[in-house]
Amino acid sequence: MTGVIPLCDAPVGAVVTVVEVLAGPHGQGRRLEDLGIVAGTEILVERRAPLGDPTVYEVRRARLAVRRGDAQFVRVAVGDENTGPYVAL
Repeated sequence: MTGVIPLCDAPVGAVVTVVEVLAGPHGQGRRLEDLGIVAGTEILVERRAPLGDPTVYEVRRARLAVRRGDAQFVRVAVGDENTGPYVAL
């Protein structure tokens, strides 16, 4: 699986790379950037709550629980085991 997708659609166990963070209608993107989710950052999708929301992500050796509604503003690159993540600069 390769391409750029919203963070909320990344599968559990995947390591993805942030491509961009959109602002969001209420500044959610800015808050996520304040938490360390910026372009070029690698994120591990650790686990999802039993009902699917929120999801726990490992970002810069910290664990963050982020709601699906907020994670949709983060665009990430998902690579396969042969090519790795791709980031367009």
